Amino acid sequence: MPKTLLRAASAFLLTLTALNAPAAYADDVTPVAVTVNARAALSTVPETGIGSNHAIWDTNLGTDETADRLKDAGVKMLRYPGGSYSDIYHWADHTAPGGYVAPNTDFDTFMRGVRRTGAQAMVTANYGTGTPEEAAAWVRQANVTKGYGVKYWEIGNENYGNGHYGSAWEADNHADKSPAEYARNVVAYADAMKAVDPTIKIGAVLTAAANWPDAIVADGDSGTWNKVVLSIAGPKIDYVIVHWYPGALDKAGHVPDTIQLTRQQIAKYAGPGSERIGIAMTEFNTGSSSNGTNTQPGALAAADSYATLLANGVFTVDWWNVHNGIGNVTQVEGHTDYGDFGLLSSGVCTSDGSVCEPALNTPFAPYYALQMVSKFARPGDQFIRAATDQAKVSAHAARRPNGDLAVLLINTSSDTSYPVAIDYSGYTPASGAPTVLTHTNGATSITTSTTGSAASQTLPPLSLTTLILHPATAQTGRPGAPGQPTASQVTDKAATISWPAATPGSRPIVKYELYRQNGAISEQLGETSGTSFTVNNLKPGTRYTLNVIARDSGGGLSWASPPLTFTTGTPASSSCSVRFTVQTDWASGYVGGIDITNNGAPVNGWTLNFSWPRTWQSLGSGWSAVWTQNGPDVKVVNESGNGSLATGASTTIGFVGNYSGPNVLPAVSTLNGTVCTTQ
Repeated sequence: MPKTLLRAASAFLLTLTALNAPAAYADDVTPVAVTVNARAALSTVPETGIGSNHAIWDTNLGTDETADRLKDAGVKMLRYPGGSYSDIYHWADHTAPGGYVAPNTDFDTFMRGVRRTGAQAMVTANYGTGTPEEAAAWVRQANVTKGYGVKYWEIGNENYGNGHYGSAWEADNHADKSPAEYARNVVAYADAMKAVDPTIKIGAVLTAAANWPDAIVADGDSGTWNKVVLSIAGPKIDYVIVHWYPGALDKAGHVPDTIQLTRQQIAKYAGPGSERIGIAMTEFNTGSSSNGTNTQPGALAAADSYATLLANGVFTVDWWNVHNGIGNVTQVEGHTDYGDFGLLSSGVCTSDGSVCEPALNTPFAPYYALQMVSKFARPGDQFIRAATDQAKVSAHAARRPNGDLAVLLINTSSDTSYPVAIDYSGYTPASGAPTVLTHTNGATSITTSTTGSAASQTLPPLSLTTLILHPATAQTGRPGAPGQPTASQVTDKAATISWPAATPGSRPIVKYELYRQNGAISEQLGETSGTSFTVNNLKPGTRYTLNVIARDSGGGLSWASPPLTFTTGTPASSSCSVRFTVQTDWASGYVGGIDITNNGAPVNGWTLNFSWPRTWQSLGSGWSAVWTQNGPDVKVVNESGNGSLATGASTTIGFVGNYSGPNVLPAVSTLNGTVCTTQ
């Protein structure tokens, strides 16, 4: 071959090599530090955690093959009759005027599939075009006549979408479409339905934090949808319903604030005993067809979100949908994404027949995500804190009643195989290779192997990996976990923590230890031989999550108690006070006001400082002062006309705040260096 051709061939081969460069290998990558902390307990895995939606327009709703697929995925909750169809569906004659009802999708067929799956049912009563009497008759048919024992009943679906806030997709025949009218009807539905079966649980529709129309107050309303609904219907409900379609694959970090804000609203507005009210995520999907609705990126986001939601106490997360149908077809990470929000293929084609889905009931990648989560965190397990130092790798962990530990590792990198070095706090795994469950990009099953060690594994690109570990020593004879802690006498710097005593094991309990969760690291705050302890030296306006652990006379440790989360206040008295207000909110930004009052000696010139609590918050603009932002920190300096504040004098300044996640308002601010009382 002539030299010129050799050079050309060499250049061509080099080009091919560059274009087809292999993924980065573990030997080339700095190991990811993973921390697993058994002292930092989160919620217990509920029986109903892994769920999905069924829809009456799905011809395959009642088939044995569908039920068996769902059972294999670990699905334990099935919702019926399907999203917005719920508000046009009449169960007695199995009709949905204005919609399509597929054959063999009636309630009895649904319940047969529920039982074959080994799941529980959640039924959405028709609020939009139905009545309390119709819903009560359904309860009678289900639980008295048929003996199905359906426990969970929600009143309507996304009823804030009835046009009250401008956008309308939900059927609602009520002349009054306000949240107050919805709440009054929830009370009527609850009374009628519980008169038939007092054991059922009633759920009411709320909006999720930072999801439209959260925070919007419509004309004539006394507050937001959530505030009004909870204030009126709170005493009659047992759980609330939120839906979440984040539209991006990296939003699991929003979950703790979303759930915490929902709990705060429940506690503030739902009345005495509101701690009984649970939270259900009855529709969830990544909602991101451009990034991979039914390919591996969507699966990784699903696993991350399911684990995070359940660890934060949501009692069910229900995927939308079992079957959904083909949508916008794209190529994602080397595979065809059909834009299908279903767990299973519908086996259909595009309208022009150019692209067809795989055979009916073929699992899409998110199916394996739910299956992996169900294998990782089983009902009765207790989530514990886990974290990594690499943004592309996330970690979750759960402790099992028999002492085993499961660790779920998610590698979202498209091209890097990450080695991980895992450190365990409060737990010593047995030596030897653990059981490893793995799902990789394009795989059609979860594989099982015995490889690596408890401390060292390698994560393939775009993968889900679960380690199942055994303890190094027997777990018998240890104390039981302390009961649910509570906080009282919470100030800006202190709180009294109390808890039910733990049950002794083979040796007497000698003390209780209190630990604060600081990320995945536990900070011991104190210990006592009693069941109450006052924690001092806390920071004002700070959210704390604590666990209590019992220690016996032989040094044996219990499981950590359920978590307690509380937020300290600001000084009861200070030389200044500040009040943040939200004047107008459009669910991605708001006009805010800050009232500043000088309670001390006269001030001639002032500087107000505060920090945004979250990275997704920022200052848009401000007025009546000079505003600057540096990172999360905001500095506000008086203008010439409002710099002098006599004792007792106030001034008001305003701003536009932006947010792309749950909007947690600043809790602490200082005026000329002094921490103010936040009103």
